[in-house]
Amino acid sequence: MLRSARRTLHPSWYQGRDKRPPYFEGWYYKLVGPRERHRFAIIPGIFKGADSEESHSFVQILNGTTGETTYHQYPVHAFQAARQRLRIDVGPNQFALKRIHLEIASPRRSVTGALTFSDVSPWPSTVMSPGVMGWFAWIPFMQTYHGVVSLDHAIEGTLTVDGEEIDFSGGRGYIEKDWGRSFPEAWIWTQSNHFDQPGISFTASIATIPMLGFSFRGFIVGLWHEQKLHRFATYTGARIEELHIDDKSVQVHIRDRDRRLEVTARRAKGGVLRGPTGIDMAGRVPESLQAVVTVRLSALREGEPSVIFQGSGRCAGLEVVGERAKLLG
Repeated sequence: MLRSARRTLHPSWYQGRDKRPPYFEGWYYKLVGPRERHRFAIIPGIFKGADSEESHSFVQILNGTTGETTYHQYPVHAFQAARQRLRIDVGPNQFALKRIHLEIASPRRSVTGALTFSDVSPWPSTVMSPGVMGWFAWIPFMQTYHGVVSLDHAIEGTLTVDGEEIDFSGGRGYIEKDWGRSFPEAWIWTQSNHFDQPGISFTASIATIPMLGFSFRGFIVGLWHEQKLHRFATYTGARIEELHIDDKSVQVHIRDRDRRLEVTARRAKGGVLRGPTGIDMAGRVPESLQAVVTVRLSALREGEPSVIFQGSGRCAGLEVVGERAKLLG
């Protein structure tokens, strides 16, 4: 029990040591080069299937510039995780809070090299609010759990991808993760830390949440601005005023007692990743790293809005998955 509570307070750590199948856990490393020409998502993880033949570990790669995706599968025993820190090994590939080392060689893609991260900015975790999930993190039967490991950090180092040497030094990165039984039926996710003003990061997810025989629309939004995290979430008492989804964009307006957040994410081409279904890793997850997300945060003072921040984030990750009606409510 004590070990489980300690892991809950550290969502970046491996959570699945005592979990029965079906179970998945994956970390999402977003890498953007200094001139924003090179954009990659590197996703290590593990899937434990009810059918043991489906169980495996993996490293999944999205080239956000071309939209090409590759899935590199390893045996379950090739996955190793530290107990009280973020350190994941998948075969010869190593992933930590401040470093990754890649040795991937396959007919479709080769990636070698190492990157280091500095000035990492984790989502705060307290007993009352363990990370991005808030008090929902303490509920033991959620379908999916979510964590933000670093909202923004600097990158140094070089990767060689299919023979091309790419210097990421001076670029920016972001790390998050998911774990649980399977992905939700429907969700929206977007993230960017490439605004005109350095040191700003925005992340948002809206999803269908099954619980005790019914489901509801939950959401988590964070804007990291001037070393302050502005949070809007189901568990903070905020509410969605407006949500619109079409083939070109996603628009959402959220407010709480004294603030309003207006977000527009413009859709762009991308690739298709694999995601957990509860049976296997065959779920199709379309994701772009070329979207643009526009954010305006206002304080509501005596009914009149006063803009705290307004800007557009480039190199934005964007996923819109599942039936729109389930998200529109």
